[in-house]
Amino acid sequence: MLALWLTKFNVSVRIIDKTSEPGTTSRALGVQARTLELYRQAGLADAVVEGGFKVAGANVWGRGRRIARLPLGQIGEGWSPFPFALMFPQDAHEQLLVDRLRSLGVAVERRTSLARFDANSQGIRATLVGPDASEEICDASFLAGCDGAHSTVREQLAIGFPGGTYSGLFYVADVKASGPAINDEIHVDLDDGEFLGVFPLKGTGRARVIGTARERPDRELRFDDVRGRAMEHIRLTIDKVNWFSTYRVHHRVADRFRDGRAFLLGDAGHIHSPVGAQGMNTGIGDAVNLAWKLAAVLNNGAPERLLDSYETERIGFARWLVGSTDRVFTFVTAPGALAAFVRLNVAPHLLPWITRIPLARRFLFRTVSQIGISYPESPISEGAAGGVRGGDRLPWIEDESGGDNFEPLTSMNWQAHIYGDANRELTRTCADLALPLHPFAWKPKMAASGLMRGALYLVRPDGYVALADAGANPESLRRYFGERLGYVPHA
Repeated sequence: MLALWLTKFNVSVRIIDKTSEPGTTSRALGVQARTLELYRQAGLADAVVEGGFKVAGANVWGRGRRIARLPLGQIGEGWSPFPFALMFPQDAHEQLLVDRLRSLGVAVERRTSLARFDANSQGIRATLVGPDASEEICDASFLAGCDGAHSTVREQLAIGFPGGTYSGLFYVADVKASGPAINDEIHVDLDDGEFLGVFPLKGTGRARVIGTARERPDRELRFDDVRGRAMEHIRLTIDKVNWFSTYRVHHRVADRFRDGRAFLLGDAGHIHSPVGAQGMNTGIGDAVNLAWKLAAVLNNGAPERLLDSYETERIGFARWLVGSTDRVFTFVTAPGALAAFVRLNVAPHLLPWITRIPLARRFLFRTVSQIGISYPESPISEGAAGGVRGGDRLPWIEDESGGDNFEPLTSMNWQAHIYGDANRELTRTCADLALPLHPFAWKPKMAASGLMRGALYLVRPDGYVALADAGANPESLRRYFGERLGYVPHA
């Protein structure tokens, strides 16, 4: 994703991967609304939605029966152009991105690894090892470590990766199955002793099964070893196992996401439990956040201090995410009578209540979908107008014709939005700055989304509000570019 966005910004990239081919298995499945919004900017959303699978609901099982259901079909209606839960496996994601990069003239260099690198204030000199084991020197302006939990980049930078590992072993399998839980919805069994999650995939009877496993000291686990009470509880019949793997769950966040001209993204910077389908989506968010800032420095003369905001914005979210998923994961998998009582007798009553109360449903969707991520403490966030602060995601507004205010974001450029009438001075200033100005006729529902009539919202290339100015003062815009940002994007 980083390579794709940089390529669209006309930044020359090399993307190396020590594997010989794209992945064919994955644990990550869920694609959140915020990720789809970012994909829409890059022209990928339609392909992901078409290739994925919309999930209508999530069901909780206990004592051999379904005890609660959470509707998901349109849970985010009115808050995002993608209000649904979508399953699209990470390996399919990778192949789609590889194909799209290839169409833009960028090939993934396979069986090529990073051996070592040196960095200074001018750039990066990296030693790469190719498919034939020969070494090559590569000079670059920046280095992005998207190289996973055992990141070579992070280790060579000696950046700490504090955290821990959950006790117990977990398994994941791609299966063809039948039974009540194979109805194109998510099913989770919360009985004491075992955890089981069943996630639908595209194709009749296909599902991803995730659960806890008891280790075998004498040999490697097989799928037959995990056929236990949980599968019996939800009456799941496995007809075929396409692949099966075991893994351990970790929770860690790197001490830093940036060291000079080198950066950490995705699992290289943060790993956490699979609760809420956040990991893959968070890595994609990292990539988009960094991409436009690197492009600004390389193409538009932005000061390198702009790159500091990458770590400020993303490491704060990563720490919050690891903490919150840790609490939920611990609750879901905790042994003991008290934990089981809460899971089976308290939680099932809360879930339907959440869906009936609009405020609670909105909070749930904003949190899980990642549209609620904001950066108010960022050095490039400023001001507030209505309920929108600098650093917030631009609220989504749909018009009567089916269009929306996110359509201009496909330009992937800085732009100004006015909800109401733009004054003459602001219009002239935007023209002087070569800054696209998008006025939208005022509708009462805009206020409900937090927007303020006639206010100025300066929007970053990633769809976040950089400056919110209630008075739509042209001088606020000039001052922001001159003092806060340090460059004029379209100059």
